[in-house]
Amino acid sequence: MELRFLNYEYPDNGGEREPELAQTQVLPVFNKPPRIIPEMDATGEIVIDDDGPVKKRVRKKRERAVRQKKENEGLKSAWRSISPALAALAAVVITLLLIAFAVRFVKNKFLRPVDPSDPTPIVVTIPKSSGASAIAKILYEAGGEGERGLIVNKALFKVYVDFLGRSSNLKAGTYVLSRNMGMRQIVDIICSGNPPRETVKFTISEGMTVEGIAARLVDKGILKSPDRFLELCRDAKSFAGSYQFVKKIVDEGREGRTYMLEGYLFPDTYEVFADATEEEIIVKMLDRFGEIYTRKYVERAEEMGYTLDEVVILASMIEKEAKTFDFNKVSAVFYGRLANDMPLHSDATLGYVLKTQSMEFTQEELDIDNPYNTYKYKGLPAGPISNPGTAAMEAVLFPNEQYITEGYLYFCLMDPTTGALAFAKTAEEHAANVEKYKPLWGN
Repeated sequence: MELRFLNYEYPDNGGEREPELAQTQVLPVFNKPPRIIPEMDATGEIVIDDDGPVKKRVRKKRERAVRQKKENEGLKSAWRSISPALAALAAVVITLLLIAFAVRFVKNKFLRPVDPSDPTPIVVTIPKSSGASAIAKILYEAGGEGERGLIVNKALFKVYVDFLGRSSNLKAGTYVLSRNMGMRQIVDIICSGNPPRETVKFTISEGMTVEGIAARLVDKGILKSPDRFLELCRDAKSFAGSYQFVKKIVDEGREGRTYMLEGYLFPDTYEVFADATEEEIIVKMLDRFGEIYTRKYVERAEEMGYTLDEVVILASMIEKEAKTFDFNKVSAVFYGRLANDMPLHSDATLGYVLKTQSMEFTQEELDIDNPYNTYKYKGLPAGPISNPGTAAMEAVLFPNEQYITEGYLYFCLMDPTTGALAFAKTAEEHAANVEKYKPLWGN
């Protein structure tokens, strides 16, 4: 089949026109293409019959989509499987951390000793048929009114023994405990029903030296040897971390000082366990000094221009030179001599060097080159020469104002029986007093 295109022309023939066939053109005829219906797969992709590049790209894309879908479904399935386990594990970890924190907090806050540095024996009696609550009350109030007891919390003590199942094991009896014991140790002692630890008392008198105290402790059977006690007092570094006043002594390190702790072992009556260590005994004495030397003393010392160590040094000299009723007068004399840049001429300081109680010395002894010798060196000696009590320290801080005003600069022993002193303003008056009273002194 073919199509022809006819082209006519109209010639000019005088008004009438007839068409004339000018040209015939054959046009190509195309057959109608068949209708193609694409084939679709399950994913909605067109299925192409040929095996060309397009098909390969489409197939790869489809395969990737299927693979990604499977992977996503696998991940979701795996997460659904392990998420409960992970949540449970996280809960367990958090719970354990909270428990550990709670245990540590309770241990540090309530189970530790009330005062790790206080070995003072405290006797407690637990009556028969006492329950955990009653025992907790006894331990809490064991220190007496206004004082800390042996535990910091009554309710926690009961919870502690109940939790450990030891409530029924607490035994009646009399026990010697102390504030440096933890709750576990206290419970162990009460549950074991062990007999109380033996305690001993000893008294340190005003004016005793470190060496005298060591000898007293050995005599009482508390220490077997004075050596370690003396070494601890000589060095004192073991206590510098716990006591600021000891740290200052150690840091200043006065040249020639024999015992760093001389002057700071406060005289008093103490009770300790029979098996107490040298450190425990010294701690009790240093604690007592800290209790006595209050802020009032610190402020007064600052007013007078004294350091703590200077107060203790002067007090230790006054303690050895006079009886209590003359303390403030001797203090006034020392104050005046220091103000006038005069040597203190204290017999007690030279006696400390020579380890003698005699107050009469040869010229050779008076000339001994020693930082404690106040006949040879002006100012204060290298350190305290005894352990003074409260009265002597107060005498340093509150000297006799009248004697300062009137200018008393000398004293000597007047009555060996009472220990009363004779005071003088001038060297001539002092020499007359010595000549007058020396026959009474004896040897």
